[in-house]
Amino acid sequence: MSDIFCRDCNMLTEVVFDHSAGDTICSECGLVLESRSVDKTSEWRSFADESNGNDPNRVGGPVNPLLADGGLSTVIAGPSNGASSDALPSSVGRWQSRASKPDRHLLNIFSAIGIMADRLGLVTTIKDRANEIYKKVEDQRPLRGRNQDAVVAACLYIACRQENKPRTVKEICSAVSGASKKEIGRAKEFIWKHLEVEIGQEIGTIHAGDYLRRFCSNLGMKNLEVKAAQETVQKSEDLVIRRSPISVAAAVIYIITQLSDDKRTFKDISLATRVAEGTIKNSYKDLYPHLPRLIPNWFAKEEDVKNLCN
Repeated sequence: MSDIFCRDCNMLTEVVFDHSAGDTICSECGLVLESRSVDKTSEWRSFADESNGNDPNRVGGPVNPLLADGGLSTVIAGPSNGASSDALPSSVGRWQSRASKPDRHLLNIFSAIGIMADRLGLVTTIKDRANEIYKKVEDQRPLRGRNQDAVVAACLYIACRQENKPRTVKEICSAVSGASKKEIGRAKEFIWKHLEVEIGQEIGTIHAGDYLRRFCSNLGMKNLEVKAAQETVQKSEDLVIRRSPISVAAAVIYIITQLSDDKRTFKDISLATRVAEGTIKNSYKDLYPHLPRLIPNWFAKEEDVKNLCN
């Protein structure tokens, strides 16, 4: 019960909710203050086989436009009491099995994408985009004979690019057990080739800043150091350096840590970014001549920058 103003009693009174009729009744005078009200609270109802089962589900899954029937098909379950499966007519079983095969394959793929995305800590929008990419590729060209793990990983990689949350191929590869980096690369080229018109316009250029914050988080860097690294990366985009954005981001992080109290080695940076130590060193050498105008003045003195090892 709760207090509501009653116009007959002309004061706040306790009311009683009649959920069966949807009425709100004053406990003092019996006046119906509101009729046919909608109960907005949870309406859990158990559909478990056993009367004492604890199953709060009252509806099925959401509509999935990628499935042939929208994911709303009805499946006639077999007997749950240990009886013979012959309780269902054989024709019903054959029809049910034949009708669900295409969707069953897609559901398995979507489940694999979801598992990989969870391992990488990706959001639902990226999962949904990867599902769409796989469905488009399968509709245009059958994927039989190809490594499904590699195709799924490639779909996830492209989805990350489209959602402006890029991941490196090495990061994607770490979440897959049945595909190598080379196989994922081939699958990625295969998808790009057949969906070039649709995907090409949606994928932007990768920048070092796209990876920087995540790499800094892996190293547990302070906010001031992260801010300095971001400014350094932004200034480095004006330079002509033939290095990948990932290696530039790793090199900038190394430089910033060398100018801070919490210095990190090339090995530490390599473990956090999955970039080889040699690649980080070469990128560092390319950036070194430009450091005086790349490093923010508020973060490090010019003398400290010049004292860095070449």
